[in-house]
Amino acid sequence: MAIADDVIRAQLRTTLDRTTLDLPEIVSRYEGKVRDNFTTRDGRRIICVSDRISAFDVVLGTIPFKGQVLNEMAQYWFDETRRVAASHVLAVPDPNVMVARECTPLRAEFIMRAYLTGVTSTSVWVAYQKGAREFCGHALPDGMRKNERLPRTILTPSTKAEKGDHDESVSREELLRRGAVTAADFDAAAAMVEKLFAFGQQRARERGLILVDTKYELGKTPEGELVVIDEIHTPDSSRYWYADDYEARLARGEDPRGLDKEYVRSWLATERGYRGDGPAPVLPDDVRVEAARRYIATFELVTGRTFTPDTNEPTARIRKNVERYLRS
Repeated sequence: MAIADDVIRAQLRTTLDRTTLDLPEIVSRYEGKVRDNFTTRDGRRIICVSDRISAFDVVLGTIPFKGQVLNEMAQYWFDETRRVAASHVLAVPDPNVMVARECTPLRAEFIMRAYLTGVTSTSVWVAYQKGAREFCGHALPDGMRKNERLPRTILTPSTKAEKGDHDESVSREELLRRGAVTAADFDAAAAMVEKLFAFGQQRARERGLILVDTKYELGKTPEGELVVIDEIHTPDSSRYWYADDYEARLARGEDPRGLDKEYVRSWLATERGYRGDGPAPVLPDDVRVEAARRYIATFELVTGRTFTPDTNEPTARIRKNVERYLRS
């Protein structure tokens, strides 16, 4: 059953923007675009998934229940793919919190793409529209339309920009030239994400969806094992389209119906002409509520589970649950 609009609107006043955990077990804190990361004395990472939303590498504000959706969906996918690839997950003590092994991230993001689409500067469609016929080392044929399926799925790595900077799509060769990753690590990561993406595509098809593209982040455990970190197949890291009317909309030159944060990107680009340069526009409440609906709908469609929101004030709840977990 869909969550009533009044529940989403009420949560606009109590979204989780920033997490602070003043616990003696915590030795360091790092704030990403969406996740607040805390390292414990015994080598665990506490990942608090906020309600912040970013687009064009800029944090724009908060979306009700977004952190809960992302965290629960990542938990679902990490569990579903455990036979495909190992992950860093240890426990999920709170709707917004995942506890993981501390890993050393690879200095690249691994993006699998199956369709010619996107609106960001790192997207394959933006490059193609400007005349590029090679993208991250992959040749692209002439005459393709926006949102058309690529001749084959491609891996398009990107650099991992510092907060506030922009990522850059690059080839395997360029990553190696820059010394960002070793050839052995890149090839092992490539094999891992290709299997994960194929698994995700199959599951999406079973749910009447298309997994269009997705971003994976990988890291190494202290023992040197390559594992999936951060998130997997969530609306933030992945693009999902409805499958039932994809072909008809493509034939009419219309964008596919999507279930991801592309809605927010498109609103920024179309309604405000914003693509990441200069101060970001303020997201109206109606856009925030619609984005929340889409995040929740994606969770329920992809997982087949009903999303049950926790409407309690998140800061105190998170501190209580994390403290209980650490001292159990």
